[in-house]
Formats: sequence, structure tokens, C-alpha cells
Amino acid sequence: MSERIVLVTGGAGYVGSHACKALAGAGYLPVTYDNLVRGHADAVRWGPLEMGDMLDGDRIAEVIATHRPLAVMHFAAASEVGESVADPIKYYRNNVQGTLTLLDAMRSGGVDAIVFSSTCAVYGLPQSSTLSEDHPHRPTSPYGASKSMVEQLLRDCCAAHGLRAMALRYFNAAGADADGEVGEDHDPETHLIPRAIHAALGEGPSLTIMGTDYDTPDGTCVRDYIHVTDLAAAHVAALERTIGGSGFDACNLGTGRGYSVREIVKAVERNAGIPVPAATGARRPGDPPNLVADPTRAREVLKWEPRHSGLDNIIATALAWARSDTMNRRKAVRGEAAESAASG
Repeated sequence: MSERIVLVTGGAGYVGSHACKALAGAGYLPVTYDNLVRGHADAVRWGPLEMGDMLDGDRIAEVIATHRPLAVMHFAAASEVGESVADPIKYYRNNVQGTLTLLDAMRSGGVDAIVFSSTCAVYGLPQSSTLSEDHPHRPTSPYGASKSMVEQLLRDCCAAHGLRAMALRYFNAAGADADGEVGEDHDPETHLIPRAIHAALGEGPSLTIMGTDYDTPDGTCVRDYIHVTDLAAAHVAALERTIGGSGFDACNLGTGRGYSVREIVKAVERNAGIPVPAATGARRPGDPPNLVADPTRAREVLKWEPRHSGLDNIIATALAWARSDTMNRRKAVRGEAAESAASG
């Protein structure tokens, strides 16, 4: 079975846990490597959990030697645009230095295939209505810059060491597993759809719409939302292509259709049947007005189609997850921890 093992860094996180489920469904054994700072132990359901940090090269090497994976899926990273503007050193350390540490361990351990969780943030301000893979990299945030740097690292290692790599530049991951086994849960939550849902359910503050003066139809940012289950399927397809391929490649993962912040709010209200308390605020630093994928290459190269990414399905699955027993248990644990900290 060893030839079917995949090391999944960040596999206890949002996209990583969905990818682990998809890997298991395709006959692989995902081994999650995670420090659980942002991830959740109860999201590791389809293979073993190995605790460790991305900056600990000896620990990564130990895990590789123990499990002997045929490839790596690399999700572990700091991933918030606004935070990266405020704390760029954290982002270059976690995302770039962490990947360098991983690549050293992979090379020493004889692992020569990697699927990298990249982002549309590498492109920066769009020069066209949809973004294809040949759009120049001009990131507007340290987060996007760090991901672009990692892509360059992968290219160079492919050329110098025979590494095989695929970078998946996905747009806005959203929604949750239809079976309710895993879903989105960040603390604090910064993503629009869960924040709007939490506001509607009275489980979080009112939603702040960050910027209403963008050059878009209704003045709010437009984004391409891709269901996390579709992302997971694309990662499995990318893995199989990378294992059988050579060199570096990259694909966008999106639908080619954008929705504004105001359209998302209306969709949450429509699906939840209750209003979303919302106010307007200033723009968030580093945010382009419009990010929409041209997904043609992923369809051609990966033979992949986004089958779950209709907006109402995204919202419905996210709502179901927000109301799930798992989320209720996590909320209770966080509440108890907050009370204990306050009393202590």
C-alpha cells in the first residue's frame, strides 16, 4: 500500500480536510501533517494525523521516512490578505520558508511529486475580465507574493532536481462537504460566506462590507466562488497528472462566473430565510476589485468540471455545516475556553 500514500500538509484545515476525503475516495491513504494551530483534529478522518510544524525539517523528514509517500499535497500556509499586509514577515516565514523546509525534506526522502495549493492572489490587479494562467504575476499583498515565490521555487526545483509539481491557483473556496463530515471553521472567521451566515444566525457580529466604491456593477468586490468539494476533486486529478508527468504546471480553479459581496449577502438571505445584518466600511488593503477565473485549462488538462459550485448549493451546504452537530460542539468548546480564560 505504500505507493498509494500521500502526505497532506495542512490536512486538518478547510480545503486540506476535503482533499483528504477525496483522496480516500480515490483509493489513496492521506497522511495529515498539521500543527493544529488553525486546523481541527476531528477533521482528520481518513488517515493518520502526524503533528508537526512546517518549519521543523527534522520532523517532516521523520514523517516522510515513516510513511514513504509517493507525493505531497501542500496546503499548510498562512492565508489572509489583510493580515499579510499587517504582518508580512509571518507570511514569508510560514509560506516561503515553510515550503523550502518541506522541499528539502522531500528531496532527502526521495519524494519527487507535489501538488501545491496556490491562489489567484498571485495575479494582482486583473488586466482582463477573466484571468488565465498566462496573466502576469503582480500580487498586491504579501500573501499573494509569498505564493508566487513558492511557485518560482517549484519551477526551479523542477528544472534542477527533477521535481514534478502542479500549482493550483484557486479562487474563493466556499461551501462544505454535502455529507456534513467537514466544513469551514476559522477562528476568527474572515471569509465572506461564513461571516454572512454567522451574522444571519446571530452567532457573530454584523457583517461589514469592506468597500462600496470599487469599479464594479454595485460598487462591491466581485469574486469567483468555487465549492470546496470541486477543489478537492481537482487536487486528486492534479495529483494523478503530476505523478505521471514531468516538470512544473499550473491551473486556475474557478467557475468563470463572479458574484459581488452584495449578491452573496442576498443569496445567504434567500437560502437562510432571514436577513443578514450588515454595515459598510472602508476597503480592505490589498483587495483587487474583480477576480474571476478563466478555467479553460483546468478543464482541458485535468478533465475537471466544477459540479457543485452553483451559488445556492454553496450557500446551502455552508448553512447546513454552520448548523451541524460538529460545529455546535466546537462552538461549545470555544465558549468554555473563553469563560475559563476570563475567570482565570
